[in-house]
Amino acid sequence: MKIAVLDDYQAVGQDMADWGGQLPKGCELLFFQDHVANEDELVARLKEFQVVMGMRERTAFPRSVLERLPELRLLITTGPRNAVFDEVAATELGITICGTQVAGEGPTELTWGLIIGLLRHIPQEDQRTRQGKWGTEIGVGLKGKTLGLLGLGHIGSLMARVANAFDMKVIAWSQNLTPARAAECDVTYVGKDTLFQDSDIVSIHVRLSDRTKGLVGAKELAIMKPTSYLVNISRGPIVDEAALINALKSEAIAGAALDTFDIEPLPVDHPFLQLSNTIIAPHNGYVTEESYRAFYGGGLEDIRAFASGEAIRVVNPEVLTSSQFRGLEE
Repeated sequence: MKIAVLDDYQAVGQDMADWGGQLPKGCELLFFQDHVANEDELVARLKEFQVVMGMRERTAFPRSVLERLPELRLLITTGPRNAVFDEVAATELGITICGTQVAGEGPTELTWGLIIGLLRHIPQEDQRTRQGKWGTEIGVGLKGKTLGLLGLGHIGSLMARVANAFDMKVIAWSQNLTPARAAECDVTYVGKDTLFQDSDIVSIHVRLSDRTKGLVGAKELAIMKPTSYLVNISRGPIVDEAALINALKSEAIAGAALDTFDIEPLPVDHPFLQLSNTIIAPHNGYVTEESYRAFYGGGLEDIRAFASGEAIRVVNPEVLTSSQFRGLEE
């Protein structure tokens, strides 16, 4: 059995689980640190592997790729689900998709780091201090400011708890949010326009779907205050990228902190990187030692269970009884 572990950017995957001691005998394990976006190149790399482990949504596996990987039996995503794995195609082809457990609250913690970095100009002050310039910016405090949460699920509710500790006003809206749910989180339910009009900081915490793609567009950005900030750690396409670039260039809003983008890795000539009122992070909300140990350790568990004939954390369980199911005995 040949196993590929993809997008190990920091070259730490081998140290995050007991691969040598726990893998079934006879396995060949390869880690890849580089990212391959081209489908032909990806297929060429993986055509001989029976097991492939991805890292979140760094590498997509659409039908056009899966159909060209006849050896593939097990596809692992870190976390419980993966928006860029074609579950329908995998099931039709007999490929099992398994997930892993998660650990820690990295996305919530990163969001607050980005917010404070934005309002206190930490990246700019760090750079200028190193250049011999001392004290060039005036920061903005959190107390009394309004945090607008676009989404009040697990991460959104944790954001609200921290904001209340900072003595902020917290408002929220999403397509499924109810006043009762907002009250449970000690948050004020508002309409969508009010969220963007009244917030000093809008923080996005909804999943990407057909309903949320482009949910934040030119209209929403235009009604934000010129002193307000936008933070997106969820998924890039939730925000209309061109509209956000225009808003930042024209200073229609004060700034944005972004951890997710339409195209990742972010191209080196991307306009976001040329703007002085942005903080850019490389989609590392989940990139903590705790998360990685859960991800890689869980992937190892998935491989062992699948090899024993008792797959765990199966995302597409119907594949297990399909006539197309690809087992290791084939």
